[in-house]
Amino acid sequence: MRGRLVLLPIALFALAAAYHVQAGEAPADARADVEAVVARGQSGAYQFVVTLRSPDESCDRYANWWEVVREDSSLAYRRILRHSHPNEQPFTRPGGPVPVKRDEIVVIRGHLHPAGYGGVAFRGSVAGGFARWEDEPVDFAAGLDVKKPLPSGCLH
Repeated sequence: MRGRLVLLPIALFALAAAYHVQAGEAPADARADVEAVVARGQSGAYQFVVTLRSPDESCDRYANWWEVVREDSSLAYRRILRHSHPNEQPFTRPGGPVPVKRDEIVVIRGHLHPAGYGGVAFRGSVAGGFARWEDEPVDFAAGLDVKKPLPSGCLH
């Protein structure tokens, strides 16, 4: 019986670790995390300024885009990042115009080549501001990683 009691905490730890990866929390060295979002401008044509932190090394592993996704999982805007930022972490890049309304709830998330999604995303609106999305569903906006526009390569 004592051997089973020792295995139970180990099994629970393994289950919890698996849950975090499944819930969108990829290991820090395999994700692009949003750290800040600011939006300016007018309804239907906002300029978003997004700060990302990612484990960029080279064109083999780098944050290759950030995007604005509507609650219905449709892509509102994607800002392609054309090169790796290994010596500039975190880094901030603007993008737009983003065709969303002032009070429309959207999600801003990063994408890491080749790992994909899984980092910290922000959720909110221009009117109410943006904050870390703590309970992002695992399958939110699945399939957007093949929707255009997509990067055509990486500049060295």
